[in-house]
Amino acid sequence: MKEQYMDEKKTSQDNGKWDLLQVNNLVKYFPVRGGLLQRVVAWVQAVENVSFTVREGETVGLVGESGCGKTTVGRTILRLIEPTSGDVTFNGVELFKLRGRELKEMRRNMQIIFQDPYSSLDPRMPIGESIAEGLRIHKIGTPKERFETTIEMLRKVGLEDYHARRYPHEFSGGQRQRIGIARALALRPKFIVADEPVSALDVSIQSQVLNILKELQNEFGLTYLFIAHNLSVVEHISDRVVVMYLGMMVEFTDRMELFRNPLHPYTQALMSAIPIPDPNLKRERILLPGDVPSPLNPPKGCRFHPRCHKFIADLCDVKAPPNFEPEAGHMVSCWLYQ
Repeated sequence: MKEQYMDEKKTSQDNGKWDLLQVNNLVKYFPVRGGLLQRVVAWVQAVENVSFTVREGETVGLVGESGCGKTTVGRTILRLIEPTSGDVTFNGVELFKLRGRELKEMRRNMQIIFQDPYSSLDPRMPIGESIAEGLRIHKIGTPKERFETTIEMLRKVGLEDYHARRYPHEFSGGQRQRIGIARALALRPKFIVADEPVSALDVSIQSQVLNILKELQNEFGLTYLFIAHNLSVVEHISDRVVVMYLGMMVEFTDRMELFRNPLHPYTQALMSAIPIPDPNLKRERILLPGDVPSPLNPPKGCRFHPRCHKFIADLCDVKAPPNFEPEAGHMVSCWLYQ
């Protein structure tokens, strides 16, 4: 597995694009405690052997159903929660080996835009202070320089100077999301995890926020890991797409290739649910039976097999499929392509 991704890194370097972030076999389990002594009685298998790369200056979309582990992947990469196992390399540095001051310095280059902009802002702190808080923690600039940076970031996201003195409850949802973007940008990071930044916004506001993200990416040379469950949004903003199901990565390829030729049965089912803006055209729906299994007790073999319309008996339910590459640059985890 590691050799496969080293080969992918070499290929991307040959194309003039460097792998800024490499995620290799990332695993995250959460303990479930019970009884009088609160001992560990089970494990929630939130993320299982996820591997992908993010090239410098590109946007990688991370999609899947709610509860599939998308947010856990993003937060584990940033060390907001600690991994169970695996490796993450950022700009040649192994993140999971960093401690203390080294980790703090690395955080300047890696920021996050949270899904809920209201709960991520201190209601007792003016938003100007919230934006400048990272600068103050990292001791960047004088108070005057930090204020000037705050005003600059507010202008970049379409807000006014006087907004710096207002509190979070005085803003709309779209404005609060812009504040979250401004706060993430204040430290001038190289990499940003955007955790469903438009899922709670109206459609008209979604397009404005997405356009802001793309403009800022071009201006500052940003690299995004864009987490979402809306495939239309992912198609609009992403260069490559990772599809997850129940904690595992099932497909990873270029955006245009994924929407043109989805290979995994789960991805095909997701694509069939996208409405076509033409009343004369109809797409054949693939309806998945049952519910998503619990990550406390995931199915044996391929985790998708209980709901798969292309299930292969005595194979899919016995052994988890490895990653196959039926086409160059198109990875899929499914026994159909062995």
